[in-house]
Amino acid sequence: MKFKKMLGTTALAASLCFGASNVMADGHAWSLEKAAAPYAGTTVDVVFLLRPGYEAIEAMLPEFEEATGIKVNIIKHPYENALGEQVRDFVAGGDLDVALIDLVWIGNFAENDWIVPLDKFTSNPELADPDLDMDDFFPLVLNAFGGWNGTVYGLPVDNYSGLLFYNRCMLEEAGFDGPPETWEELKNVYGPALTKDGKYAYALQSKRNETQSADSFARMLWPFGGSFLNDEFKSNLMSEESLAGLQFRQDLMQYMPDGIVAYDHAETVNAFSQGDVAMITEWSAFYSTVVSPETSKIADCVEIAPEPMGPAGRKPALGGFSMAVAAQADDAEQAAAYLFIQWATSKANAGEYLERGGVPARKSAYADPALAETYKFIPALVESWQDGVPEFRPRFAEWPEITEIVQEWGTKIMLEEVSIEEGVTELGARMEEVLEDAGYYSGDKPLAQ
Repeated sequence: MKFKKMLGTTALAASLCFGASNVMADGHAWSLEKAAAPYAGTTVDVVFLLRPGYEAIEAMLPEFEEATGIKVNIIKHPYENALGEQVRDFVAGGDLDVALIDLVWIGNFAENDWIVPLDKFTSNPELADPDLDMDDFFPLVLNAFGGWNGTVYGLPVDNYSGLLFYNRCMLEEAGFDGPPETWEELKNVYGPALTKDGKYAYALQSKRNETQSADSFARMLWPFGGSFLNDEFKSNLMSEESLAGLQFRQDLMQYMPDGIVAYDHAETVNAFSQGDVAMITEWSAFYSTVVSPETSKIADCVEIAPEPMGPAGRKPALGGFSMAVAAQADDAEQAAAYLFIQWATSKANAGEYLERGGVPARKSAYADPALAETYKFIPALVESWQDGVPEFRPRFAEWPEITEIVQEWGTKIMLEEVSIEEGVTELGARMEEVLEDAGYYSGDKPLAQ
């Protein structure tokens, strides 16, 4: 394949090597307080989303600000606005000091030089925490969210995997002692048994936005052996495997609520939490919502499993973010921003972050067996991060343009306004036009996802 390979352990070690000493210039051991002293009074502007993982960091912030004298100014956006607001700020040379980067934005941010390679800071013993321990991050997550074209830019934060949330009580009442292992079993066995009396077996969030392209369309490509692109970056959507996955989605709709094509995450999670739907495949970040008695009627019935397997195996959705230092920040702001990112994603803080509702990418955070009993999603999450698909959604700079095409034609397919073959033919042609204009076919750009 011509795709750029993800960073291996050796490359990571080389790109993130620290200075020869963990001792600061004054001869004393490193501490956050001493590292931050030159930057006390600096304000760091960062974008946060309206999600539990960011509320968790915000709740922990007073400790960081008191220790460092650095002020973190949080600018909150819903996910749908976060990319556009950051792009406008970077193009205008604005005030953002920390970039919040979705999995599919990193190619865009890196190729436009909006973010700074991480080794500028990790190679500086004045800034680098000797306990940073890059090997403690799940390699798949660090590479997918923080790396691009052989360089690491960001550290993972608020990272998710697609998991199967299921209502144990509904399944037991229908005669099942556990969740389905495969997608075919979910449709053919669980679907008919659980869809009755106004209740449904399954809900697939499919609203026309990134939810349609990533959480619905892509979710059914990979487990069936399909993909957006082949090795030559041409559309692979007319392959037998891609068509099988999209046909499966159509067939599965008979066991979903009416109007499922208008369901976003909120509607899907709510339908599950109200006991109207037996199973959903959703991001791990929604765990705290479905197990809280304040937001869920079925909190005591919630269980978590890995996403079902398809003919090509288990290929769960991969989602989340990294935080990277913005190139437009001045030297003091960059240093302060790095110290904030390093602290927020640290191994030392990962346990508290988890307990406050965040999803850290630290292996050590999930090593305590007692935590797995408290947070039922942990075993399934750890399993899903062993062998995921980084290019679940292509990570290149053109994805924001392509996702608009996928949303349009994926929605038309689900609504049966066009056949699957008609829809993916048009979708593929438009996708290839974008890639041709970008220079992939002429060789101006490497075939990198």
